[in-house]
Amino acid sequence: MATIHLRTISFRHALRKQAPHRLPVFARNLTTAASSSQSSARTAVYATVFAASVGLFAVYYYDARSAIHRYVLTPVLRRTFDAETGHKIAVKVLQSGLGPRDPVQDDERLRSEFWGHELSNPVGLAAGFDKDGEAIDGILNLGFSWVEIGSVTPKPQPGNPKPRVFHLPDDAALINRYGFPSQGAASVISRLRARIPKFHETKEDTTAAFKPGSVLAINLGKNKSSPVESPDDFVTGVKTFGPYADVLVVNVSSPNTPGLRGLQNRELLEDLLTSVTKARDELEPSPITARRPRLVLKIAPDLEESQIVDIADLIRQSNIDGVIVSNTTISRPASLTDPNKSEMGGLSGAPLKPRALQVLKTLRAHVPASIPLIGCGGISTGADALDYARAGASLIQVYTGFGYDGVGTCRRIKDELEALLRAENTTWKAVVDESVRKLSWTKP
Repeated sequence: MATIHLRTISFRHALRKQAPHRLPVFARNLTTAASSSQSSARTAVYATVFAASVGLFAVYYYDARSAIHRYVLTPVLRRTFDAETGHKIAVKVLQSGLGPRDPVQDDERLRSEFWGHELSNPVGLAAGFDKDGEAIDGILNLGFSWVEIGSVTPKPQPGNPKPRVFHLPDDAALINRYGFPSQGAASVISRLRARIPKFHETKEDTTAAFKPGSVLAINLGKNKSSPVESPDDFVTGVKTFGPYADVLVVNVSSPNTPGLRGLQNRELLEDLLTSVTKARDELEPSPITARRPRLVLKIAPDLEESQIVDIADLIRQSNIDGVIVSNTTISRPASLTDPNKSEMGGLSGAPLKPRALQVLKTLRAHVPASIPLIGCGGISTGADALDYARAGASLIQVYTGFGYDGVGTCRRIKDELEALLRAENTTWKAVVDESVRKLSWTKP
């Protein structure tokens, strides 16, 4: 018994000696496993938070209405780069497919009519932003009902020497003397062809924009090396782009191509209008739209009243379908304060509106209601757009305001315009119809 008792004590003693060594190892294993589990959980939480943050930011960024575009990205772009570089970056972003979008469906009050074709709203983007047709779909995604690309010249040309674009932030204005820099017709045509859906089916309401309620316009320019008085470049443009556009714009009003504005003189303009309408009428209906394109003349805001009356008389006698009023101005209003006001070139933006509006009113009084006018010049708000409608414009275009306020400009103008129309219990079409009926020329 004594022997058994001693062995029992010896065994218990051995256990006590081993336990202190075994228990910490087991505890350490438990601690390590718990720590690893917590680390994995934290990683998973961080990854989830990061993914959610990226997703939320993406939703925020892709919404053109987001304040970051107007108050952060656009001002940073404008202050970091010179005007032309910032312009090119904006075009490339919209071309890439990574540009924001207008997520809101247009209100019924904004519906507009375009030679019998219904548009979802009256707001378009003027020529000069997308000169070579690189970002058509990106621009349409911002909510514009129609996009005017160009000016496109038959042959490539570099335009005027740089610098040639200047911001006037103190005046909400811009001066440019680009001089029709263009990659040429062949380059633009290749892009237009690439946009055509592989299994395209022409229907009654099909447009060259390939988007319901929208149209595509192409602004035709003249090569600097071409004879000043010749209409050949415009005739070439009509024949080249006729099948790919809903509207062709004959631009005789840029102040940055020597001699171009001289084509607004009666004799030269008469020859030009006769030549381009003949070329258009000889086109086969477009395989895309089953129609021939409309022809629109773009005039300057610096015309004297007698010149406007002469142009109106020629329009009444021709087959021109409409007029854009207006291009940039070479005048410099006394109200300008920005240091860049002395730069040469065409002035656009807020200071242009009074003159452009006056020219539109004068022209409206001298052309029949069947000739729609498109207002362009100093439009950045819904109230501006409504001013043009009440002056007899059927549609409007923006340019400089878009550059200053960013990708949400179109949606803001539409929202403000819709609120004004709702307050008056009317629609855009009703305002336009009444103004055109009251203000248009009628045959004596």
